[in-house]
Amino acid sequence: MQKKGFTLIELMIVIVIIGVVYSLALSKLQAPKKEGVTLPSFKTLKTYLASYMEDAKKVTLRCENCKQCFVFRDDKKVAEVQSFFDRSVEMYRYDFFVGDIALQKESCFEFSVDRDGVGDQIFVLYKGKVYDYTSYFKPVVIYDSLAELKSAKEELISEVQ
Repeated sequence: MQKKGFTLIELMIVIVIIGVVYSLALSKLQAPKKEGVTLPSFKTLKTYLASYMEDAKKVTLRCENCKQCFVFRDDKKVAEVQSFFDRSVEMYRYDFFVGDIALQKESCFEFSVDRDGVGDQIFVLYKGKVYDYTSYFKPVVIYDSLAELKSAKEELISEVQ
């Protein structure tokens, strides 16, 4: 007489094998996602900081020495980020009457995004490109020069008036 079915040991072995295969497949699928998050750039900075938002009111990237940067969630350090720029980075604000105003640097670089996705109202000059963060709901606009940014701002102001 022959038994039909599997023993408990055979079932447990199959379950363990399925679990190992599942965990290996899952770790391979998640690896690229983590790699993409760890390397911010001026173009992706708002999105990068928004990925740290969770329940915070504000997320900030602060770089003291232009080599080592930290992400702060509501002024609590949550991550270290390798710098993606050097000391030649310049930050500006745009004023309707004056034009561009260079910001005095307390640290090498600092940029914040609030819970609504609104970033600091600045633009950044780095290696000949100007990254405009002044738009609330649009992605970062990249210009080839400060003159190009100024003409775009003046054109926008003339449309509004």
